[in-house]
Amino acid sequence: MFFGPSEFDVDDMGYAMSRLETESDAGRDFSGVGSSSSSGSHRSSEHLDHDEINQITKLKSSPHQRYSRVVPGRHELPVSTVRMLAGRESNFSGRGGRFSAADRCHMLSRYLPVKGPWLVDQMNSRAYVSQFSTDGSLFIAGFQGSHIRIYNVEKGWKVQKDILAKSLRWTVTDTSLSPDQRNLVYASMSPMVHIVDVGSGTTESHANVTEIHDGLDFSSDEDGGYSFGIFSVKFSTDGRELVAGSSDESIYVYDLEANKVSLRTVAHTSDVNTVCFADESGNLILSGGDDNLCKVWDRRCFIGRDKAAGVLVGHLEGVTFIDSRGDGRYFISNGKDQTIKLWDIRKMSSTPPAKHDVIRNYEWDYRWMEYPPEARDLKHPFDQSVATYKGHSVLRTLIRCYFSPSHSTGQKYIYTGSNDSSVYIYDLVSGDKVAVLKHHSSPVRDCNWHPHYPTLISSSWDGDLVKWEFPGRGEAPIMSKKRVRRRHLYY
Repeated sequence: MFFGPSEFDVDDMGYAMSRLETESDAGRDFSGVGSSSSSGSHRSSEHLDHDEINQITKLKSSPHQRYSRVVPGRHELPVSTVRMLAGRESNFSGRGGRFSAADRCHMLSRYLPVKGPWLVDQMNSRAYVSQFSTDGSLFIAGFQGSHIRIYNVEKGWKVQKDILAKSLRWTVTDTSLSPDQRNLVYASMSPMVHIVDVGSGTTESHANVTEIHDGLDFSSDEDGGYSFGIFSVKFSTDGRELVAGSSDESIYVYDLEANKVSLRTVAHTSDVNTVCFADESGNLILSGGDDNLCKVWDRRCFIGRDKAAGVLVGHLEGVTFIDSRGDGRYFISNGKDQTIKLWDIRKMSSTPPAKHDVIRNYEWDYRWMEYPPEARDLKHPFDQSVATYKGHSVLRTLIRCYFSPSHSTGQKYIYTGSNDSSVYIYDLVSGDKVAVLKHHSSPVRDCNWHPHYPTLISSSWDGDLVKWEFPGRGEAPIMSKKRVRRRHLYY
């Protein structure tokens, strides 16, 4: 375990990286940060007894076998960056002096975004949403005080669009950027989702003052005037549809071309806190709700009205967020039982067990109470998850979790915000806490890792948006406004 200040100079950084490789050579385990010691592999098999995802992760983030070296009588050694570069020049992999995608991920995944933080922006209201665009050129942040800001990452994090939301109820619960990055939708505790033209030349976008924010009505005459809120909204990969989860226990699909709801299904027996598409086809929809269940919906073969293709049981409390690995098989979920769970869709059952609710002898409300100590070691008797990750805190708000980027890490990590004001990064296979980033003074509801670079943005209820990174020469990024001196914990 390494305790260190979040700030050190260039020489210290170089020494730290040299020391990391030297200590790894001495057989020490750094929980997935470039380490592949036999002891780490042993713990991996104990935590994740699922050969396929283990092998897939290894294939996506391990270097070519000719880069590896084994010294008799010692643990298998990690492949250093210097050796990787020398091997590339010598064409070890036979790729004409180029790195493969796995070689690249092996190198980049060693350099985690744990240095910092630097302040990106500071608002006087709680931050609820923070998301990079697919290509990483834009960053979107949504705040409780009706503001949504779009930053141009490539132009020094300049505010490209400052949006004042329309008819906001409580807070901005979610935002989603269209695949072509032309339109942004935002939701709140209302059946109306609004859409904004991101590409227009106007920086200040005040609803129906400087620009029109068209309303997309998810309600219907069947609702009988009942008003509900939308917790989660996502664009489909082709940009033609929106999928949403709501407080009326339903999933909605909105056809943007027809400008109407094309599908509504009563999906859970409580709030639907999160929805997303499982892959690029748009046929599979994943949902999680306060009934503790994760569900899979296949639009190609609806078995019956309001009946899911499959159900996955394992959380003891409500599901706050779901992130898909993008392969149509694996996804992770954050739960109010203070765990992240990894799931394989192929393990789903057609219906939940008759008595899937665990009887508990305690009462609590995650919005203002601590999780009961006697509940922390409970395990669901019908748990269908592949792996469980613990250490962070899911209280007060619907905290989000994600897979690390495929391009730079091979998705070998998962990360999450936390009620204890921190960001946690776990090794997907071993389950080890790789890093804990500490700066904020209030819950971190959302955080997002740049799709290509070792850069992570965390946003908190304290109003701060801060940047964590691993710069090559230790220099402060161009966008820095001030350096916030804090300590973080690094394993």
